[in-house]
Amino acid sequence: MGRRGQSEPLLRLLFLGLSASALGRIVKVPAGPLVRVEDTEVAIPCNVTQYDGPSEQNFDWEFSTNPAQDSKFVDIISTWDPSFTSQEYQDRVTRGDIKLRRNSNSAVELVIGNIRPADQGVYRCTTPSTDSVFHGNYNAAVEVKVITDGLTVTGSKTRSMSTWNLSEGDSFQLRCSASTNSSEHTHLHVSWEFRNALAWQEILSLTHEGKFQPGPEYNERYISGDVRLDAMANDIYRLSVSQALPSDEGAYRCRVSEWVKDADGSWQKIQEKSVDVAKVVVQPTALGVFITRSNVSVTERDSLYLTCNFTTDRSGIFQAEVTWYYSESPDGPMADAQMLLSADRDSVISDSTLISLSQVDRSSYHLLVRDMGIEDSGYYFCQAALWVPQYNGSWYKVAERTSLPVTVEVTALEPSYHVFLNASKMPKFSEDPTELECRITEARNAEANIRYTVSWYYRLPLRSDEVVKDELLATMDADWTLVVGERSKQRAQNGEIIFSKPAVDTFRLRIQWTSEADRGEYYCIISSWSRQRNNSWVKIKDVASMSVSILWSTQDYALTVEAVKLKPFFMAGHTFEMTCKVSSRNIKSPRYSVLITAEKNLNDQSNPNGTTRIISLNQDSVVRREDWTDQDRVDGVVLEKVQENEFRYRMYQTQISDAGLYRCVVTAWSPGGGGMWREAVNGLSNPIQIDFQTSGPVFNASVHSDNPTVYRDELVNLLCIITIEGTAFDPDDMSFDVSWFAVRSYAMDRPPVFLASLDRKGITTQARRNGSSDVSLARIAPLEFQLRVHGCEDQDFGNHYCVVTPWVRSAAGIWQQETEVKSKPIFVTVKMDVLNAFKFPLLIGIGLATLIGLLSCLIGYCSSRWCCKKEVQETRRERRRLMSMEMD
Repeated sequence: MGRRGQSEPLLRLLFLGLSASALGRIVKVPAGPLVRVEDTEVAIPCNVTQYDGPSEQNFDWEFSTNPAQDSKFVDIISTWDPSFTSQEYQDRVTRGDIKLRRNSNSAVELVIGNIRPADQGVYRCTTPSTDSVFHGNYNAAVEVKVITDGLTVTGSKTRSMSTWNLSEGDSFQLRCSASTNSSEHTHLHVSWEFRNALAWQEILSLTHEGKFQPGPEYNERYISGDVRLDAMANDIYRLSVSQALPSDEGAYRCRVSEWVKDADGSWQKIQEKSVDVAKVVVQPTALGVFITRSNVSVTERDSLYLTCNFTTDRSGIFQAEVTWYYSESPDGPMADAQMLLSADRDSVISDSTLISLSQVDRSSYHLLVRDMGIEDSGYYFCQAALWVPQYNGSWYKVAERTSLPVTVEVTALEPSYHVFLNASKMPKFSEDPTELECRITEARNAEANIRYTVSWYYRLPLRSDEVVKDELLATMDADWTLVVGERSKQRAQNGEIIFSKPAVDTFRLRIQWTSEADRGEYYCIISSWSRQRNNSWVKIKDVASMSVSILWSTQDYALTVEAVKLKPFFMAGHTFEMTCKVSSRNIKSPRYSVLITAEKNLNDQSNPNGTTRIISLNQDSVVRREDWTDQDRVDGVVLEKVQENEFRYRMYQTQISDAGLYRCVVTAWSPGGGGMWREAVNGLSNPIQIDFQTSGPVFNASVHSDNPTVYRDELVNLLCIITIEGTAFDPDDMSFDVSWFAVRSYAMDRPPVFLASLDRKGITTQARRNGSSDVSLARIAPLEFQLRVHGCEDQDFGNHYCVVTPWVRSAAGIWQQETEVKSKPIFVTVKMDVLNAFKFPLLIGIGLATLIGLLSCLIGYCSSRWCCKKEVQETRRERRRLMSMEMD
């Protein structure tokens, strides 16, 4: 299969070669006869196909005048044998009059430069054989007829001058005569061509097939009828141009070619002639456009008069078209300009209400704009175009120019007025209202279409060497829309600053509550606006007022607070009472808020952490308990307002723990904006001391444990023992709050951790624990409290101590809280039991080792019993055989 696959391409090539050999060589020349004109260049092609041998083939050309009458063929030229040429053609071949032109390896052309009548006859093209087998045709012949030149081309003009001077837009016609008296049936191809500074380009042609063919640059003009080619009598071909353009200036010629149809049906150009017809000069139409005035100033509501003039050198019939434009920029593009009014070539003027256009004379057009407004300021220019009639009744625009713009400035009809600013309400204190009125006075020339708006400004008073900064408070647009500045935006939204217009000529600024930040200078600016024709508003004038200073005499706030103890001596259980008297200066309508504080740590009065906020009374007389958390004496403290500047504090059923320094903290408030109160100043009273002189018992606390060192998961017992020195009390008259704490370190350098507590009512509280250990708390004796830690863990180690708060019942039956006492710590150590820790792992390890050994013995026994049984039996048989042989 592999060999067969490789031989298939070779067989295919062999088959193709045999097929080619069967078809044979084919030599081709054009089908004759070929009609050619005397003294023209003739090229006769010849090509060969389906040949063997080298790709480049050679050709021999021969000629016979009449081979039918046994006229011999004469050698002309060969591609491979220089000696092939006969003697009678030697000179023409040497001169190059006759030559061969190779087009490809298998095609050549016999070129005869100036064919003669004697060259009429039969030409034969022969190819030497390079084939392995002689088969096919090796030559081909074609007949060539030579006719005399019968083509005549002449140019004729409607004017005697060779140069035509035209004006832009004029029409012109050029003519040429072309005819032939050829004996053969030929056709003419007539083309009109134009040349300026560049090469010749085709205008319009009448082809040998009778079709009109415009050049690429003249296609649109041909379609529109501007360029025409007419075949007239007497073999005249006329080129007509209806309107001359500046680009039409140049030379014109008529080019005529003669065509014949060969035997194969194709057209062949046999000769070509041309004649220069005329030189055309096109003079562009001169047009100048200008406005008689340069810069114009017009007062608002007056009229604008402008005249557009144009000049031209064109005579004859023409019509002018004038258009007026307006632009905001002198150099803006034409597309952005606004057309005001126009007069076409028929003097038809477009319609407008306030603008009119009139023709003064043939070259002057007058523009009138009535009721000029501020928005009409800008640049005005006119554009003129000249139109000329054409032969077909249409009009052609020959020139168009635009004038230079005229600057028109419309000055507003300004009203005359003054602005007066006064303070109708001046503050005497902070938070007083301020009211400013900005008024228009002595207004003149104020028409009905004039509108006034206001802008308010604030100026911060600075030193003389500093730059004055003006801040915009608010401004009004032409439609009276208020735009508030950043400085006053939030206050205006809250209603603290009000901008109003109570009258046509009056604007008002009111600050409801004037603050220190409002001190400074204020001024207003009145702007006048004029309504335009399009109902828009244009600002025409700004007038500023004199500034008004908003200042008031200020003094520092002063506040004095005095605390007085009403009862000089009292005992525990009695009521403590003191008053706070307040006096202030330079505060308008003050109100006071009072806070009662206590400093329990008498040894360190400057320590703020030792200050307790007890009760407060705000400026609206609302009472609030602050840090008073004694649930047994929820209503034990009272703060009330006796007078506007006097407040009374009472504390019922005082206890020993209430000892300390008591003060009144007073804050003065003054009325603020929106019914709010503003803090003015704070004051602190003198301290009032509560000190109980008693000879009661002294309590102490200590912690004891029989075994503070334990192993993990064991029990720790801690005892908090209370001792009493001095007067003895009945156990029923004593009660204790006991709390347990632990410090998880050796050196007491960490914060304590709360463990559990037992209050005097027997309620137990425990902290949340993260481990598995637990605590329990119990009172085992009147003066002993026990803490148990069950299932101790490593995290239960540390210094443990108790905090005791004694409570003693007085003779009057009132429980009094005594001073809190704290025991010394005892360190609890939690150890690990090594024997118990390793007991279970050792037992597990021994058990696993024993189990694995037994399992190994069992596996060995089974292997020896079953797997090795056959081998042992064979060994015994061999021994028996050896023994029997010895015995033999």
